[in-house]
Amino acid sequence: MSAAIETMMYAGATPWHSLGNKVDEDITISDAIDSSGLNWTVGLKDLQTTDGIQVDNKATYRESDGQIFGVVGPRYTPLQNSDAFDWFQPFLDNGECKLHTAGSLFGGQKVWVLAQLNRDCMDIVKNDTVCKFILLSNSHDGTTSIRVGYTPIRVVCANTLAFAHGSADSQLLRVRHTKSSKKKLDNLREIMDNINAGFEATADQFRFLASKTYNKRDIEKYVKILLDVKDDGSIVKTRTQNIIDDILARIEGPKQSADGVRGTWWAAYNGFNEYLNYKKGRNDNNRMDSLWFGTGASDNSAALKVATTFANAL
Repeated sequence: MSAAIETMMYAGATPWHSLGNKVDEDITISDAIDSSGLNWTVGLKDLQTTDGIQVDNKATYRESDGQIFGVVGPRYTPLQNSDAFDWFQPFLDNGECKLHTAGSLFGGQKVWVLAQLNRDCMDIVKNDTVCKFILLSNSHDGTTSIRVGYTPIRVVCANTLAFAHGSADSQLLRVRHTKSSKKKLDNLREIMDNINAGFEATADQFRFLASKTYNKRDIEKYVKILLDVKDDGSIVKTRTQNIIDDILARIEGPKQSADGVRGTWWAAYNGFNEYLNYKKGRNDNNRMDSLWFGTGASDNSAALKVATTFANAL
């Protein structure tokens, strides 16, 4: 495995250059935990200073091999992989979703499970479809809270897209690591049912972008805004210009050439999104981590917001 992905499983098409164990699409959560290498537990160790003074903070570690994950506060309660991912089992039992991938990143510090909803995908234009996924992620190093939420993925190029709305329902839901974490995850089921309506609203915003065409001047300005590059005619560094040219080529490239997509702000957003998914960062696995957990997620949302602003001005 790569430095980022420690272990993982996948159902369906092979992701990320054949990494992981291939499984049947009807796999259970229990089997997925085994197949993804997540059948381990997290414990807490007391900490003390080098001169022997006990401190309140704790260290999280993997009990199977002693791997240290991070330092957390005194009230931190580990949520075990089996407890967190068991949240999906009722959805699987009712035929509402099927597991897609699951695994760990950075030596077990972060874990995730991604499932596709068995509900109709969203046609933005003819032959350009976005499907609905649920992402549950958790960190064992104290850097992120437990997150559960919907994430749209564009089928034609398997790009993870952004949410259209800024409300709480359109964001990944967060649950703090306390003794009540598992109970709170159970309570999220009702909330998640309501978010599906937000998915449809997201599709409407995507369709709006597909209904508005851009001009060359605005598309260059769009890319510079997202890269935080001044648009005042000043000389741009060669490396930055190469990135701008790469993104512009993606916006007008083959993945954005379908009828109803080419030349629209939907193509503009997807071209920048393609850059985030396949180019920005050191490698594929770090890009995935960034899109789900880090700066890539905020860049993705900004790209959608700015594209919508330009489209609204037409």
